[in-house]
Amino acid sequence: MTDPTSSPAQLWRYVQDEDPSAFTLIVETPNGPYMRRIPPALPLPSDVDHGAGAEDAVHTAATTWGMPDFVFQQVDHATKGSGRRELGDRLLLAGQRGAVVQVKARTIKPKPRAQETAWIQKVAAKAMNQAKGTVRQLRMLPADMVNGRGRTLHVDGNAYEWVAVFLLDHPQVPEEVQVALRPIGIPAITLTRRDWDFLFDQLRSTTAVLDYLFRAAAEEPVPLGEEPVRFYELAAADAAAPPKDIDTELVGPGGTLFSTPRLPQAPAGSDGTHAHLMIRIMLEDVATSLLSDSVAEDDRLTVLSDFDRLPVPARAEWGHLLLDMLRDVPDVPAEHCKWRFRRLVDEDRTRQLIVGAATRFDSVVQAAFSAYVQLRHHEVATRTGLAEESSTLGVLLTPRRDGVRPWDTSAVRVHGDLNLSEEELRVYSEGWNRATENAEVSVSD
Repeated sequence: MTDPTSSPAQLWRYVQDEDPSAFTLIVETPNGPYMRRIPPALPLPSDVDHGAGAEDAVHTAATTWGMPDFVFQQVDHATKGSGRRELGDRLLLAGQRGAVVQVKARTIKPKPRAQETAWIQKVAAKAMNQAKGTVRQLRMLPADMVNGRGRTLHVDGNAYEWVAVFLLDHPQVPEEVQVALRPIGIPAITLTRRDWDFLFDQLRSTTAVLDYLFRAAAEEPVPLGEEPVRFYELAAADAAAPPKDIDTELVGPGGTLFSTPRLPQAPAGSDGTHAHLMIRIMLEDVATSLLSDSVAEDDRLTVLSDFDRLPVPARAEWGHLLLDMLRDVPDVPAEHCKWRFRRLVDEDRTRQLIVGAATRFDSVVQAAFSAYVQLRHHEVATRTGLAEESSTLGVLLTPRRDGVRPWDTSAVRVHGDLNLSEEELRVYSEGWNRATENAEVSVSD
């Protein structure tokens, strides 16, 4: 056990003697010590060899704790004789960010420390060169990639900001091994498979994991296997940082600033309830039933990415609110419709998320919700002067009474300058700005 006083972030580590592949972090927080056990990586499948099994386990972690829609691999492996390089990497894609994931497994008994360290350094360098080659290939010659749900996306490497990820599957990484990476032209980071599982289990959001990978890649490297320590150092810094000065008037009078750290110290869903699962269920609705097969896969991915940007520390609170909304909106006379909304504007002021609930779903409600999303998009874009870069995603829940499922999910996404006519603005504003005095609004920090 290391001396807790030696840790600048007030973190220390207990190695579990009976299970050397796991350890526990004790985190000092303003509310007292918080304990987080970091379990071993997911077990490998038994029906494939070690190397392929490690790749499958990495894929499983990302699709189970994240979303299968964000995890990709090449549809057809091209032969070298065709003039195209085979792309064997796994990709994470969400929004305008992508990760090239190279998995390497130690399939023989580890050698003495010096030799093992040299082997790790060698395979890390090879993995990074392969990741660099994949990005270069996708930029020169876009390729069809298939996601974890079996849908195909045509990936143009020029449309993404990339990070290279080397994942090591190793029975026992030598202590204090720090991989030295040569610059490859894109951010790069080395992790163990246990680190990878920890990030997805902790965050339960592919977008949040991608953001973390870019953030950590810009930091000084840490010894292999100690990524959870760095995570909690960054989370502690986030918790201690003062809220940023954000103009709540972007969303009009009555806007309220809710400040949450970017990284949660407690794992997603650790509040003892299942409220955080509301967001995952809604994401699944969007992925599986909301958008038909006729919708382009890049449009589907855009909608999912916009929704998955909801900050992880806020998801449980939003889940509780959405459940409350669904319980509240049916309690009106049959000829009436009750609406409740929550809005969030990203820190960069160009992305807005609206979630809401309404008493019922029909063509009138659908048109009214579309008008609401367009109006709020226009208002924020006008105030920021960033119409061309701006987008707004609206997701509406409406309760069902047939017992098939508890609610329906609808979505509307708009982007850029909508060129609304004066008549449309008048009608939308008269219809909604008088009706939302009690709407709940939030701004992300």
